[in-house]
Amino acid sequence: MSEAKQHKPLEVEHGPFRALVDYNFLQYASYVICDRAIPHLEDGLKPVQRRIMHSLHEKDDGRFIKVANVVGHTMQYHPHGDASINAALVTLTNLGGYLIEGQGNFGNIFTGDPAAAPRYIECRLTDLARHEVFNKELTRYIPSYDGRNQEPVTLPCKLPLLLMLGADGIAVGLSTKILPYNFIELLEEEVEILREKKRTPHKVTVLPDFQTGGLMDVSDYDNGAGKIKLRARIKEKGDNRLIITELPYGQTTESLTNSIEEAIKKKKVPVRAINDFTAEKVEIELVLSPGAKPDVALQKLYAFTNCETAVTSRIVVIRDRRPVEMTVDEILHANAAQVLKVLEAELNLKRDKLLDAFHAKTLVQIFVENRIYKKIEQCKTAEAVRKAIMEGLKPFKKQLKRAIVPEDIEMLLAIPIRRISLFDINKSKEDIEKILEELAEVEKNLKGLAGYAIRYLKNLIKTYKDRYPRRTEKKTFKEVEVRELTASELDIQHDTERSFVGFGVRGESLLKCSSLDKLILAWGDGRYKVIPPPEKEFVDGDFQYCAVFDRDREMTAVYTHEKATYIKRFTFGGTIMNRDYLLGPKGSKILLLQEGCPEEIYLRYRPAKGQRIHQQMFKTKDLLVKGAKARGNRLTTKSVQYIDTRPGRWWRTDEESPQGVLL
Repeated sequence: MSEAKQHKPLEVEHGPFRALVDYNFLQYASYVICDRAIPHLEDGLKPVQRRIMHSLHEKDDGRFIKVANVVGHTMQYHPHGDASINAALVTLTNLGGYLIEGQGNFGNIFTGDPAAAPRYIECRLTDLARHEVFNKELTRYIPSYDGRNQEPVTLPCKLPLLLMLGADGIAVGLSTKILPYNFIELLEEEVEILREKKRTPHKVTVLPDFQTGGLMDVSDYDNGAGKIKLRARIKEKGDNRLIITELPYGQTTESLTNSIEEAIKKKKVPVRAINDFTAEKVEIELVLSPGAKPDVALQKLYAFTNCETAVTSRIVVIRDRRPVEMTVDEILHANAAQVLKVLEAELNLKRDKLLDAFHAKTLVQIFVENRIYKKIEQCKTAEAVRKAIMEGLKPFKKQLKRAIVPEDIEMLLAIPIRRISLFDINKSKEDIEKILEELAEVEKNLKGLAGYAIRYLKNLIKTYKDRYPRRTEKKTFKEVEVRELTASELDIQHDTERSFVGFGVRGESLLKCSSLDKLILAWGDGRYKVIPPPEKEFVDGDFQYCAVFDRDREMTAVYTHEKATYIKRFTFGGTIMNRDYLLGPKGSKILLLQEGCPEEIYLRYRPAKGQRIHQQMFKTKDLLVKGAKARGNRLTTKSVQYIDTRPGRWWRTDEESPQGVLL
């Protein structure tokens, strides 16, 4: 086979199976995004939530219903199993109690305990959901997944449910994370939006609000995007106790206490006992270790446990059958427009019903007052009867607001004879006047729709303000300096007999450091390496130096190599963890390794035949600072016996004056 044929790229032909796989994957991805994981902008609900609400509305009679029955009814519309429906229903019930009211054990959002089985618990719609979410006459329906039933496309909701409930979901290629906001604050923002003059955009200032309460720092959060720092609310009790009364969003008492226990094992927090008294409210008592200061313990809890967490927000919703990323400002403006749209549709519907009622009552009044029914006594056919009534009503058409249709004639013919004989003309006039008053009010509201919507929202605020207060407090957190808290966390000791270094050995104390620090170790042969603080690290007998690593710390080293002695000032610079480096050429021997720069170096030479100079002093301040790999400056070729940064007992002043060599 030729070389050209050997290296010819393989050509793959994509047949119909590849096209089928691509098509099916796109269909699946579209289904997961639009009909499963991402909430809809109009009513703020995911499909399973909307089907649950529709099922509850169909079965609603004001009394509690077994959750198992609701789940079974919802399965007519939802193509997935009962477990997913039950989980979504329990979640909706626990989301502030806005839409569903539960009776029985629906779990505990504070402790994380699960709900009881659906056959043991009951639920029903809240008054808020019953009156503000549904309107069958304004709802568009489509066939359910099996074609046997009709389900709503979206609900004509007048509440900002998308931001009230929050949502998170993962679809194919995208995800959404919508934080919950305070119901009353959302309504107040919508009022401000509807009050806009000359369509000047209103700057939304609403912030998330979590059921678990706690504290939040929104310094890195803006308009639905970014990160929020969350903290538990912790109070001091006496000199040696802290009480956790509120949790960060996403945490339970179990997850929080587990994180504290892990920190205790690692000796990061000075807590000796945890007592969880949580019932209806969170109450976790932390007993501090003897001598621990509550304010320092509090900072360590925020630094090393889930008492401080962070959550990010990214709002993706379905709008016009497509996933889009939006801000809180855009969503609230869309919700305000939705309120106007639904209220206008409701007013138009009410006007049509009032017009129909006025038309029917006026026709009956004319029919009875003017004895038009007498004209049908001589009629022999049904057609003649209808014609006679139509002719009798013609002179009174100006009293009506729309044309007479055949259905009106059939309605008049169905009037019972006793009603004719007992007809109360005065009551009929009162009813008609009341209808006209309501009709005038509807027309007025339609002309001033924005004002009507504002009054509607203010009435909701007045009704529910006390029921839904803000739970999470806004604060600016002072950054916890973790290194300061743990500066003396570990005691690094050196076991000289067994040649071990670490916080888990006993011997000479070298230094105290944080678990976040890095240590640098150096040996007499010039080797050095950077490692995390070890529990137990083997070092041989030539071990010389241990310190907290600082790449910019100035060092001074004196070493010998091939009968010559060198000196250098240097910094360690960047290093890779757990990797050996050399301060000098291979085969070097470190005579002096010291932090900083000594003013003078004193050398004592070994006695040698014919040697005239036995000791010398060198000044080092003019040496240049170089990298750790630099060779340095040569001091001498003589064999060094002693070296120090100050003259020792071996320094002989009675000999010839030390000769200083200026390098």
